[in-house]
Amino acid sequence: MVDRNLKIVEFLYEKWIGKVENNSAFADEHNINEKTVRLIKERKSYRTSIDTIINICEAENMNLSHFFKEVEEMFPEVKINK
Repeated sequence: MVDRNLKIVEFLYEKWIGKVENNSAFADEHNINEKTVRLIKERKSYRTSIDTIINICEAENMNLSHFFKEVEEMFPEVKINK
């Protein structure tokens, strides 16, 4: 069974955080903790919260439905089939 949370973290890394040069600036601009940025960069077993996702989406002017659609496009295995 796929760990959806880990795939979401991988998406956050691929979409935004992997390109970040200044963790503190990204954290401040996205209303998240700098430690969260570091943990997402490590991508080992970090599990993100919905609050982190919401804050990043708000800063990136992206609604949640679009965020999860993009996650599913990058990682089709996370989709929940009815």
